[in-house]
Amino acid sequence: MKETESVWIRLALIFSVLVLAFIILILPITVVFLEAFAQGWEAYLQGLQDSDTIAAMLMTLKVAGIAVPLNTAFGLVAAFLLTRFEFPGKNILLTIIDSPFAVSPVISGLIFLLLFGKQGWMGDVLEEWNIKIVFNTPGLVIATVFITLPFVARELIPLMQSQGKEEEEAGILLGASLYQTFIKIIIPNIKWGLLYGLILCNARAMGEFGAVSVLSGHIRGKTNTLPLQIEMLYNEYNSVGAFSAASVLVFLSLLTLLLKTILERNLHRKEEIEIPETTGLGKEKNTNVQVSKS
Repeated sequence: MKETESVWIRLALIFSVLVLAFIILILPITVVFLEAFAQGWEAYLQGLQDSDTIAAMLMTLKVAGIAVPLNTAFGLVAAFLLTRFEFPGKNILLTIIDSPFAVSPVISGLIFLLLFGKQGWMGDVLEEWNIKIVFNTPGLVIATVFITLPFVARELIPLMQSQGKEEEEAGILLGASLYQTFIKIIIPNIKWGLLYGLILCNARAMGEFGAVSVLSGHIRGKTNTLPLQIEMLYNEYNSVGAFSAASVLVFLSLLTLLLKTILERNLHRKEEIEIPETTGLGKEKNTNVQVSKS
């Protein structure tokens, strides 16, 4: 009787998860493509060829192309420092890395607006030097960098902690420089985790809305990213154009999901390979101990 009950409970849980996934994930994606192609292929392609939509796509690629490498470099350095050294302010650095998870994107955008806006704390200095951050590309980059700050670092920190630093110490003892140690030992050991964090960072950068919306000024064809362009088209009742642009983001998210799945499989394979090797070494050590005792 208990086995029958457990089977029914398991089936009920599986069914509920599938229904929830269909409602939250599959149904919205289906609606996006149905609305995008509601008036046929020609209207869909015309929506994608709109000059403002193309400008928004290019702006999205530009902002992500700047923010992702910056956060990748920061994540590498921060993970290396936090896992290999003890220094004053270590907990503060960890808090700074995690802060974008706790702060609303809209609030962070408002903070940067108060800092760099014309009436902000640094407004007079920026105006004197003729530097325009708010309602310009630098503002979008700053907002995106802040929002995507944790992804690479938080992916690498636990990975580097679990790997330890024995190989790096051995390389330094054998005469390797810090650069050689970093390139030939650290990077190969963390490459899959680094790519995983980079993909997540890039996906978040291209889909960011809240902070970018505050700092962009919604200037059509100039400071609009693709999510902002979709909102503007939808508010203008151009549903085909809005959902055509949204389909690009959906395609990019599906591509990100595919790459994420591939990287997860590579990480699991690496773990499966390392575990038997470690076990084998342990057996050899035990055998040597037994021989020496005999």
